[in-house]
Amino acid sequence: MASVTYEHVTKRFGEVVAVKDLDLQVKDGEFLVLLGPSGCGKTTTLRLLAGLEEVTEGTIYIGDRLVNDIPPKDRDIAMVFQSYALYPHMSVYDNMAFGLKLRKTPKDDIDRRVHEAARILGIEELLDRKPRQLSGGQRQRVAVGRAIVREPKVFLMDEPLSNLDAKLRVHARAELSKLHHRLGTTWIYVTHDQMEAMTMGTRIAVQKDGVLQQLGTPQELYSHPDNLFVAGFIGSPSMNFFDVILVEGDGLLYADGGTFRLKVPEDKARALAPYKGREVILGIRPEDIHDPDLTPPGITEARIKAKVEVTEPMGNEVFIYLLTGTKTFIARVDPRTEARVGQEVEAVANMDNIHVFDRRTEKAIL
Repeated sequence: MASVTYEHVTKRFGEVVAVKDLDLQVKDGEFLVLLGPSGCGKTTTLRLLAGLEEVTEGTIYIGDRLVNDIPPKDRDIAMVFQSYALYPHMSVYDNMAFGLKLRKTPKDDIDRRVHEAARILGIEELLDRKPRQLSGGQRQRVAVGRAIVREPKVFLMDEPLSNLDAKLRVHARAELSKLHHRLGTTWIYVTHDQMEAMTMGTRIAVQKDGVLQQLGTPQELYSHPDNLFVAGFIGSPSMNFFDVILVEGDGLLYADGGTFRLKVPEDKARALAPYKGREVILGIRPEDIHDPDLTPPGITEARIKAKVEVTEPMGNEVFIYLLTGTKTFIARVDPRTEARVGQEVEAVANMDNIHVFDRRTEKAIL
């Protein structure tokens, strides 16, 4: 096992900066997820560590070992790609053993490692089959097994679940999490799927345009996003954003959105005092907007008059698309709601959990 350290790492492709001045330390044994939209630099970050791309500036360490100039085969890492890249003419056993054979690993050791990995992954009965005889989930496990037999210091995974259907992806997420706990090895996992990141990661590094936006636990990113991008990227459905002006009235502070005026709780009003009279961006998560007849107790309420545009029953909850003025926002409410399309309602916002962002810098104020 080993930690991984990026120190002021930059990668340029001509004039394009794919990764910019990245400082990141991955702890020994943790499951770090690199999360962001397509083109944000997450895969390049992984490939720099693997040695598949050269660092333009900065240094990368695996443990205490500087690896900038070390060939990929000598970095003691194993990588699982989005494409499983299994050899179609080889059995599962030979696919898993192939890398060890190239390294001239003793035959008995190869056999032990392959069978141990197969046992861990539950594919012992598949060792004699060819890839074409396997389902997508089974192929994914073989690809992971091929990495496990290497017994590397660091596992690198580049969107390994993207080719699976939705139900199998949920199962595979749980299996990979259990596997990480069992092996105790350092894992770095790339995905654009924030549900994968939230459910699997010890910590998440959110990237945008090659720049690290925030690093923290899933709960830290959800509850305390550093900026507008992270706030909107973490959570499903994503956070609602309203353009408001902070105004004072009767000694109290309000968020005035034109068609609504929400009283800001006293503790938050103190932090927002320097922004009185200024435009800011108010963020409220869908789960913090409630049906007025089914509002949970103990919250600081504020009401937004709105019209129901769409309802999406999900079984255990209902997504309601609401319109206030020209602004559409989403509420995630109790399934017992009786809200219907076309109905005028007073949606209840939980002001205890609001987020406020500077309109110019997009940085979190609260």
